[in-house]
Amino acid sequence: METLLMWSCYFTLFCFALAGVILSHPLFVGPTPQDRVLGIDALYLIGMMIALTLGMLYRTSWYFDIALLVSLFGFLSTAAMARFLLRGEVIEP
Repeated sequence: METLLMWSCYFTLFCFALAGVILSHPLFVGPTPQDRVLGIDALYLIGMMIALTLGMLYRTSWYFDIALLVSLFGFLSTAAMARFLLRGEVIEP
């Protein structure tokens, strides 16, 4: 059973890396700024899932803390970028 979990984690990491490469296309080529924000949002989700998979693979809780921080910073950056795109400034005077 342990070997099955190990190989499934490696396969999952490969799929996440492939998804990250595919989802980086809107980040670099996106015609609108909203597409670029969605690309960043998708990439931080992929990074969080990679950290969670590595935590399962190496059986340590450090990766779960890293995934929590990535999700927190990703949410805050997405909210800040959405506010900037809507109003033109993040912090109002």
